[in-house]
Amino acid sequence: MAGGVRFRRLFAALMLAGLAVAGEARAASWLEMNFGLSGPRYDGAVPECEAGLGWVASRFATKESRFWNSSLHIVDFERVRQTAFRPWAANTIPRRFCSARALISDGRWRQVHYWIGEDTGRIGASWGVEFCVVGLDRNWAYNPGCKMARP
Repeated sequence: MAGGVRFRRLFAALMLAGLAVAGEARAASWLEMNFGLSGPRYDGAVPECEAGLGWVASRFATKESRFWNSSLHIVDFERVRQTAFRPWAANTIPRRFCSARALISDGRWRQVHYWIGEDTGRIGASWGVEFCVVGLDRNWAYNPGCKMARP
């Protein structure tokens, strides 16, 4: 039993010593600040809005069938337009924000908001697309009214 008490005291002493050492704030060295930390290098190579339409239609149909047990899919797009390009600070990920009207298979036209971002695809190897169809954002990821998918 005495060994257990000694062990707990030793452990407590080591923990206090560790906290005392960890509590000291020190500045990063020149090597720590500059080695391999040059920051993002984006060149703004983001395709035009039309390039993302096929991706939006495909992912919408997949999402509807897989998660919502629905046969809805996008039949056609019209009024495709860019709403903003790189609307934020210079060193943020370049994004092209777009809007379009989509004819859904239920016969209704709905607004679609999407953005195409540089290096946001699979493993950051190419551009990626995020989208929201107004009225069909069933999990409210971009609520209210797909506002969070716009700039």
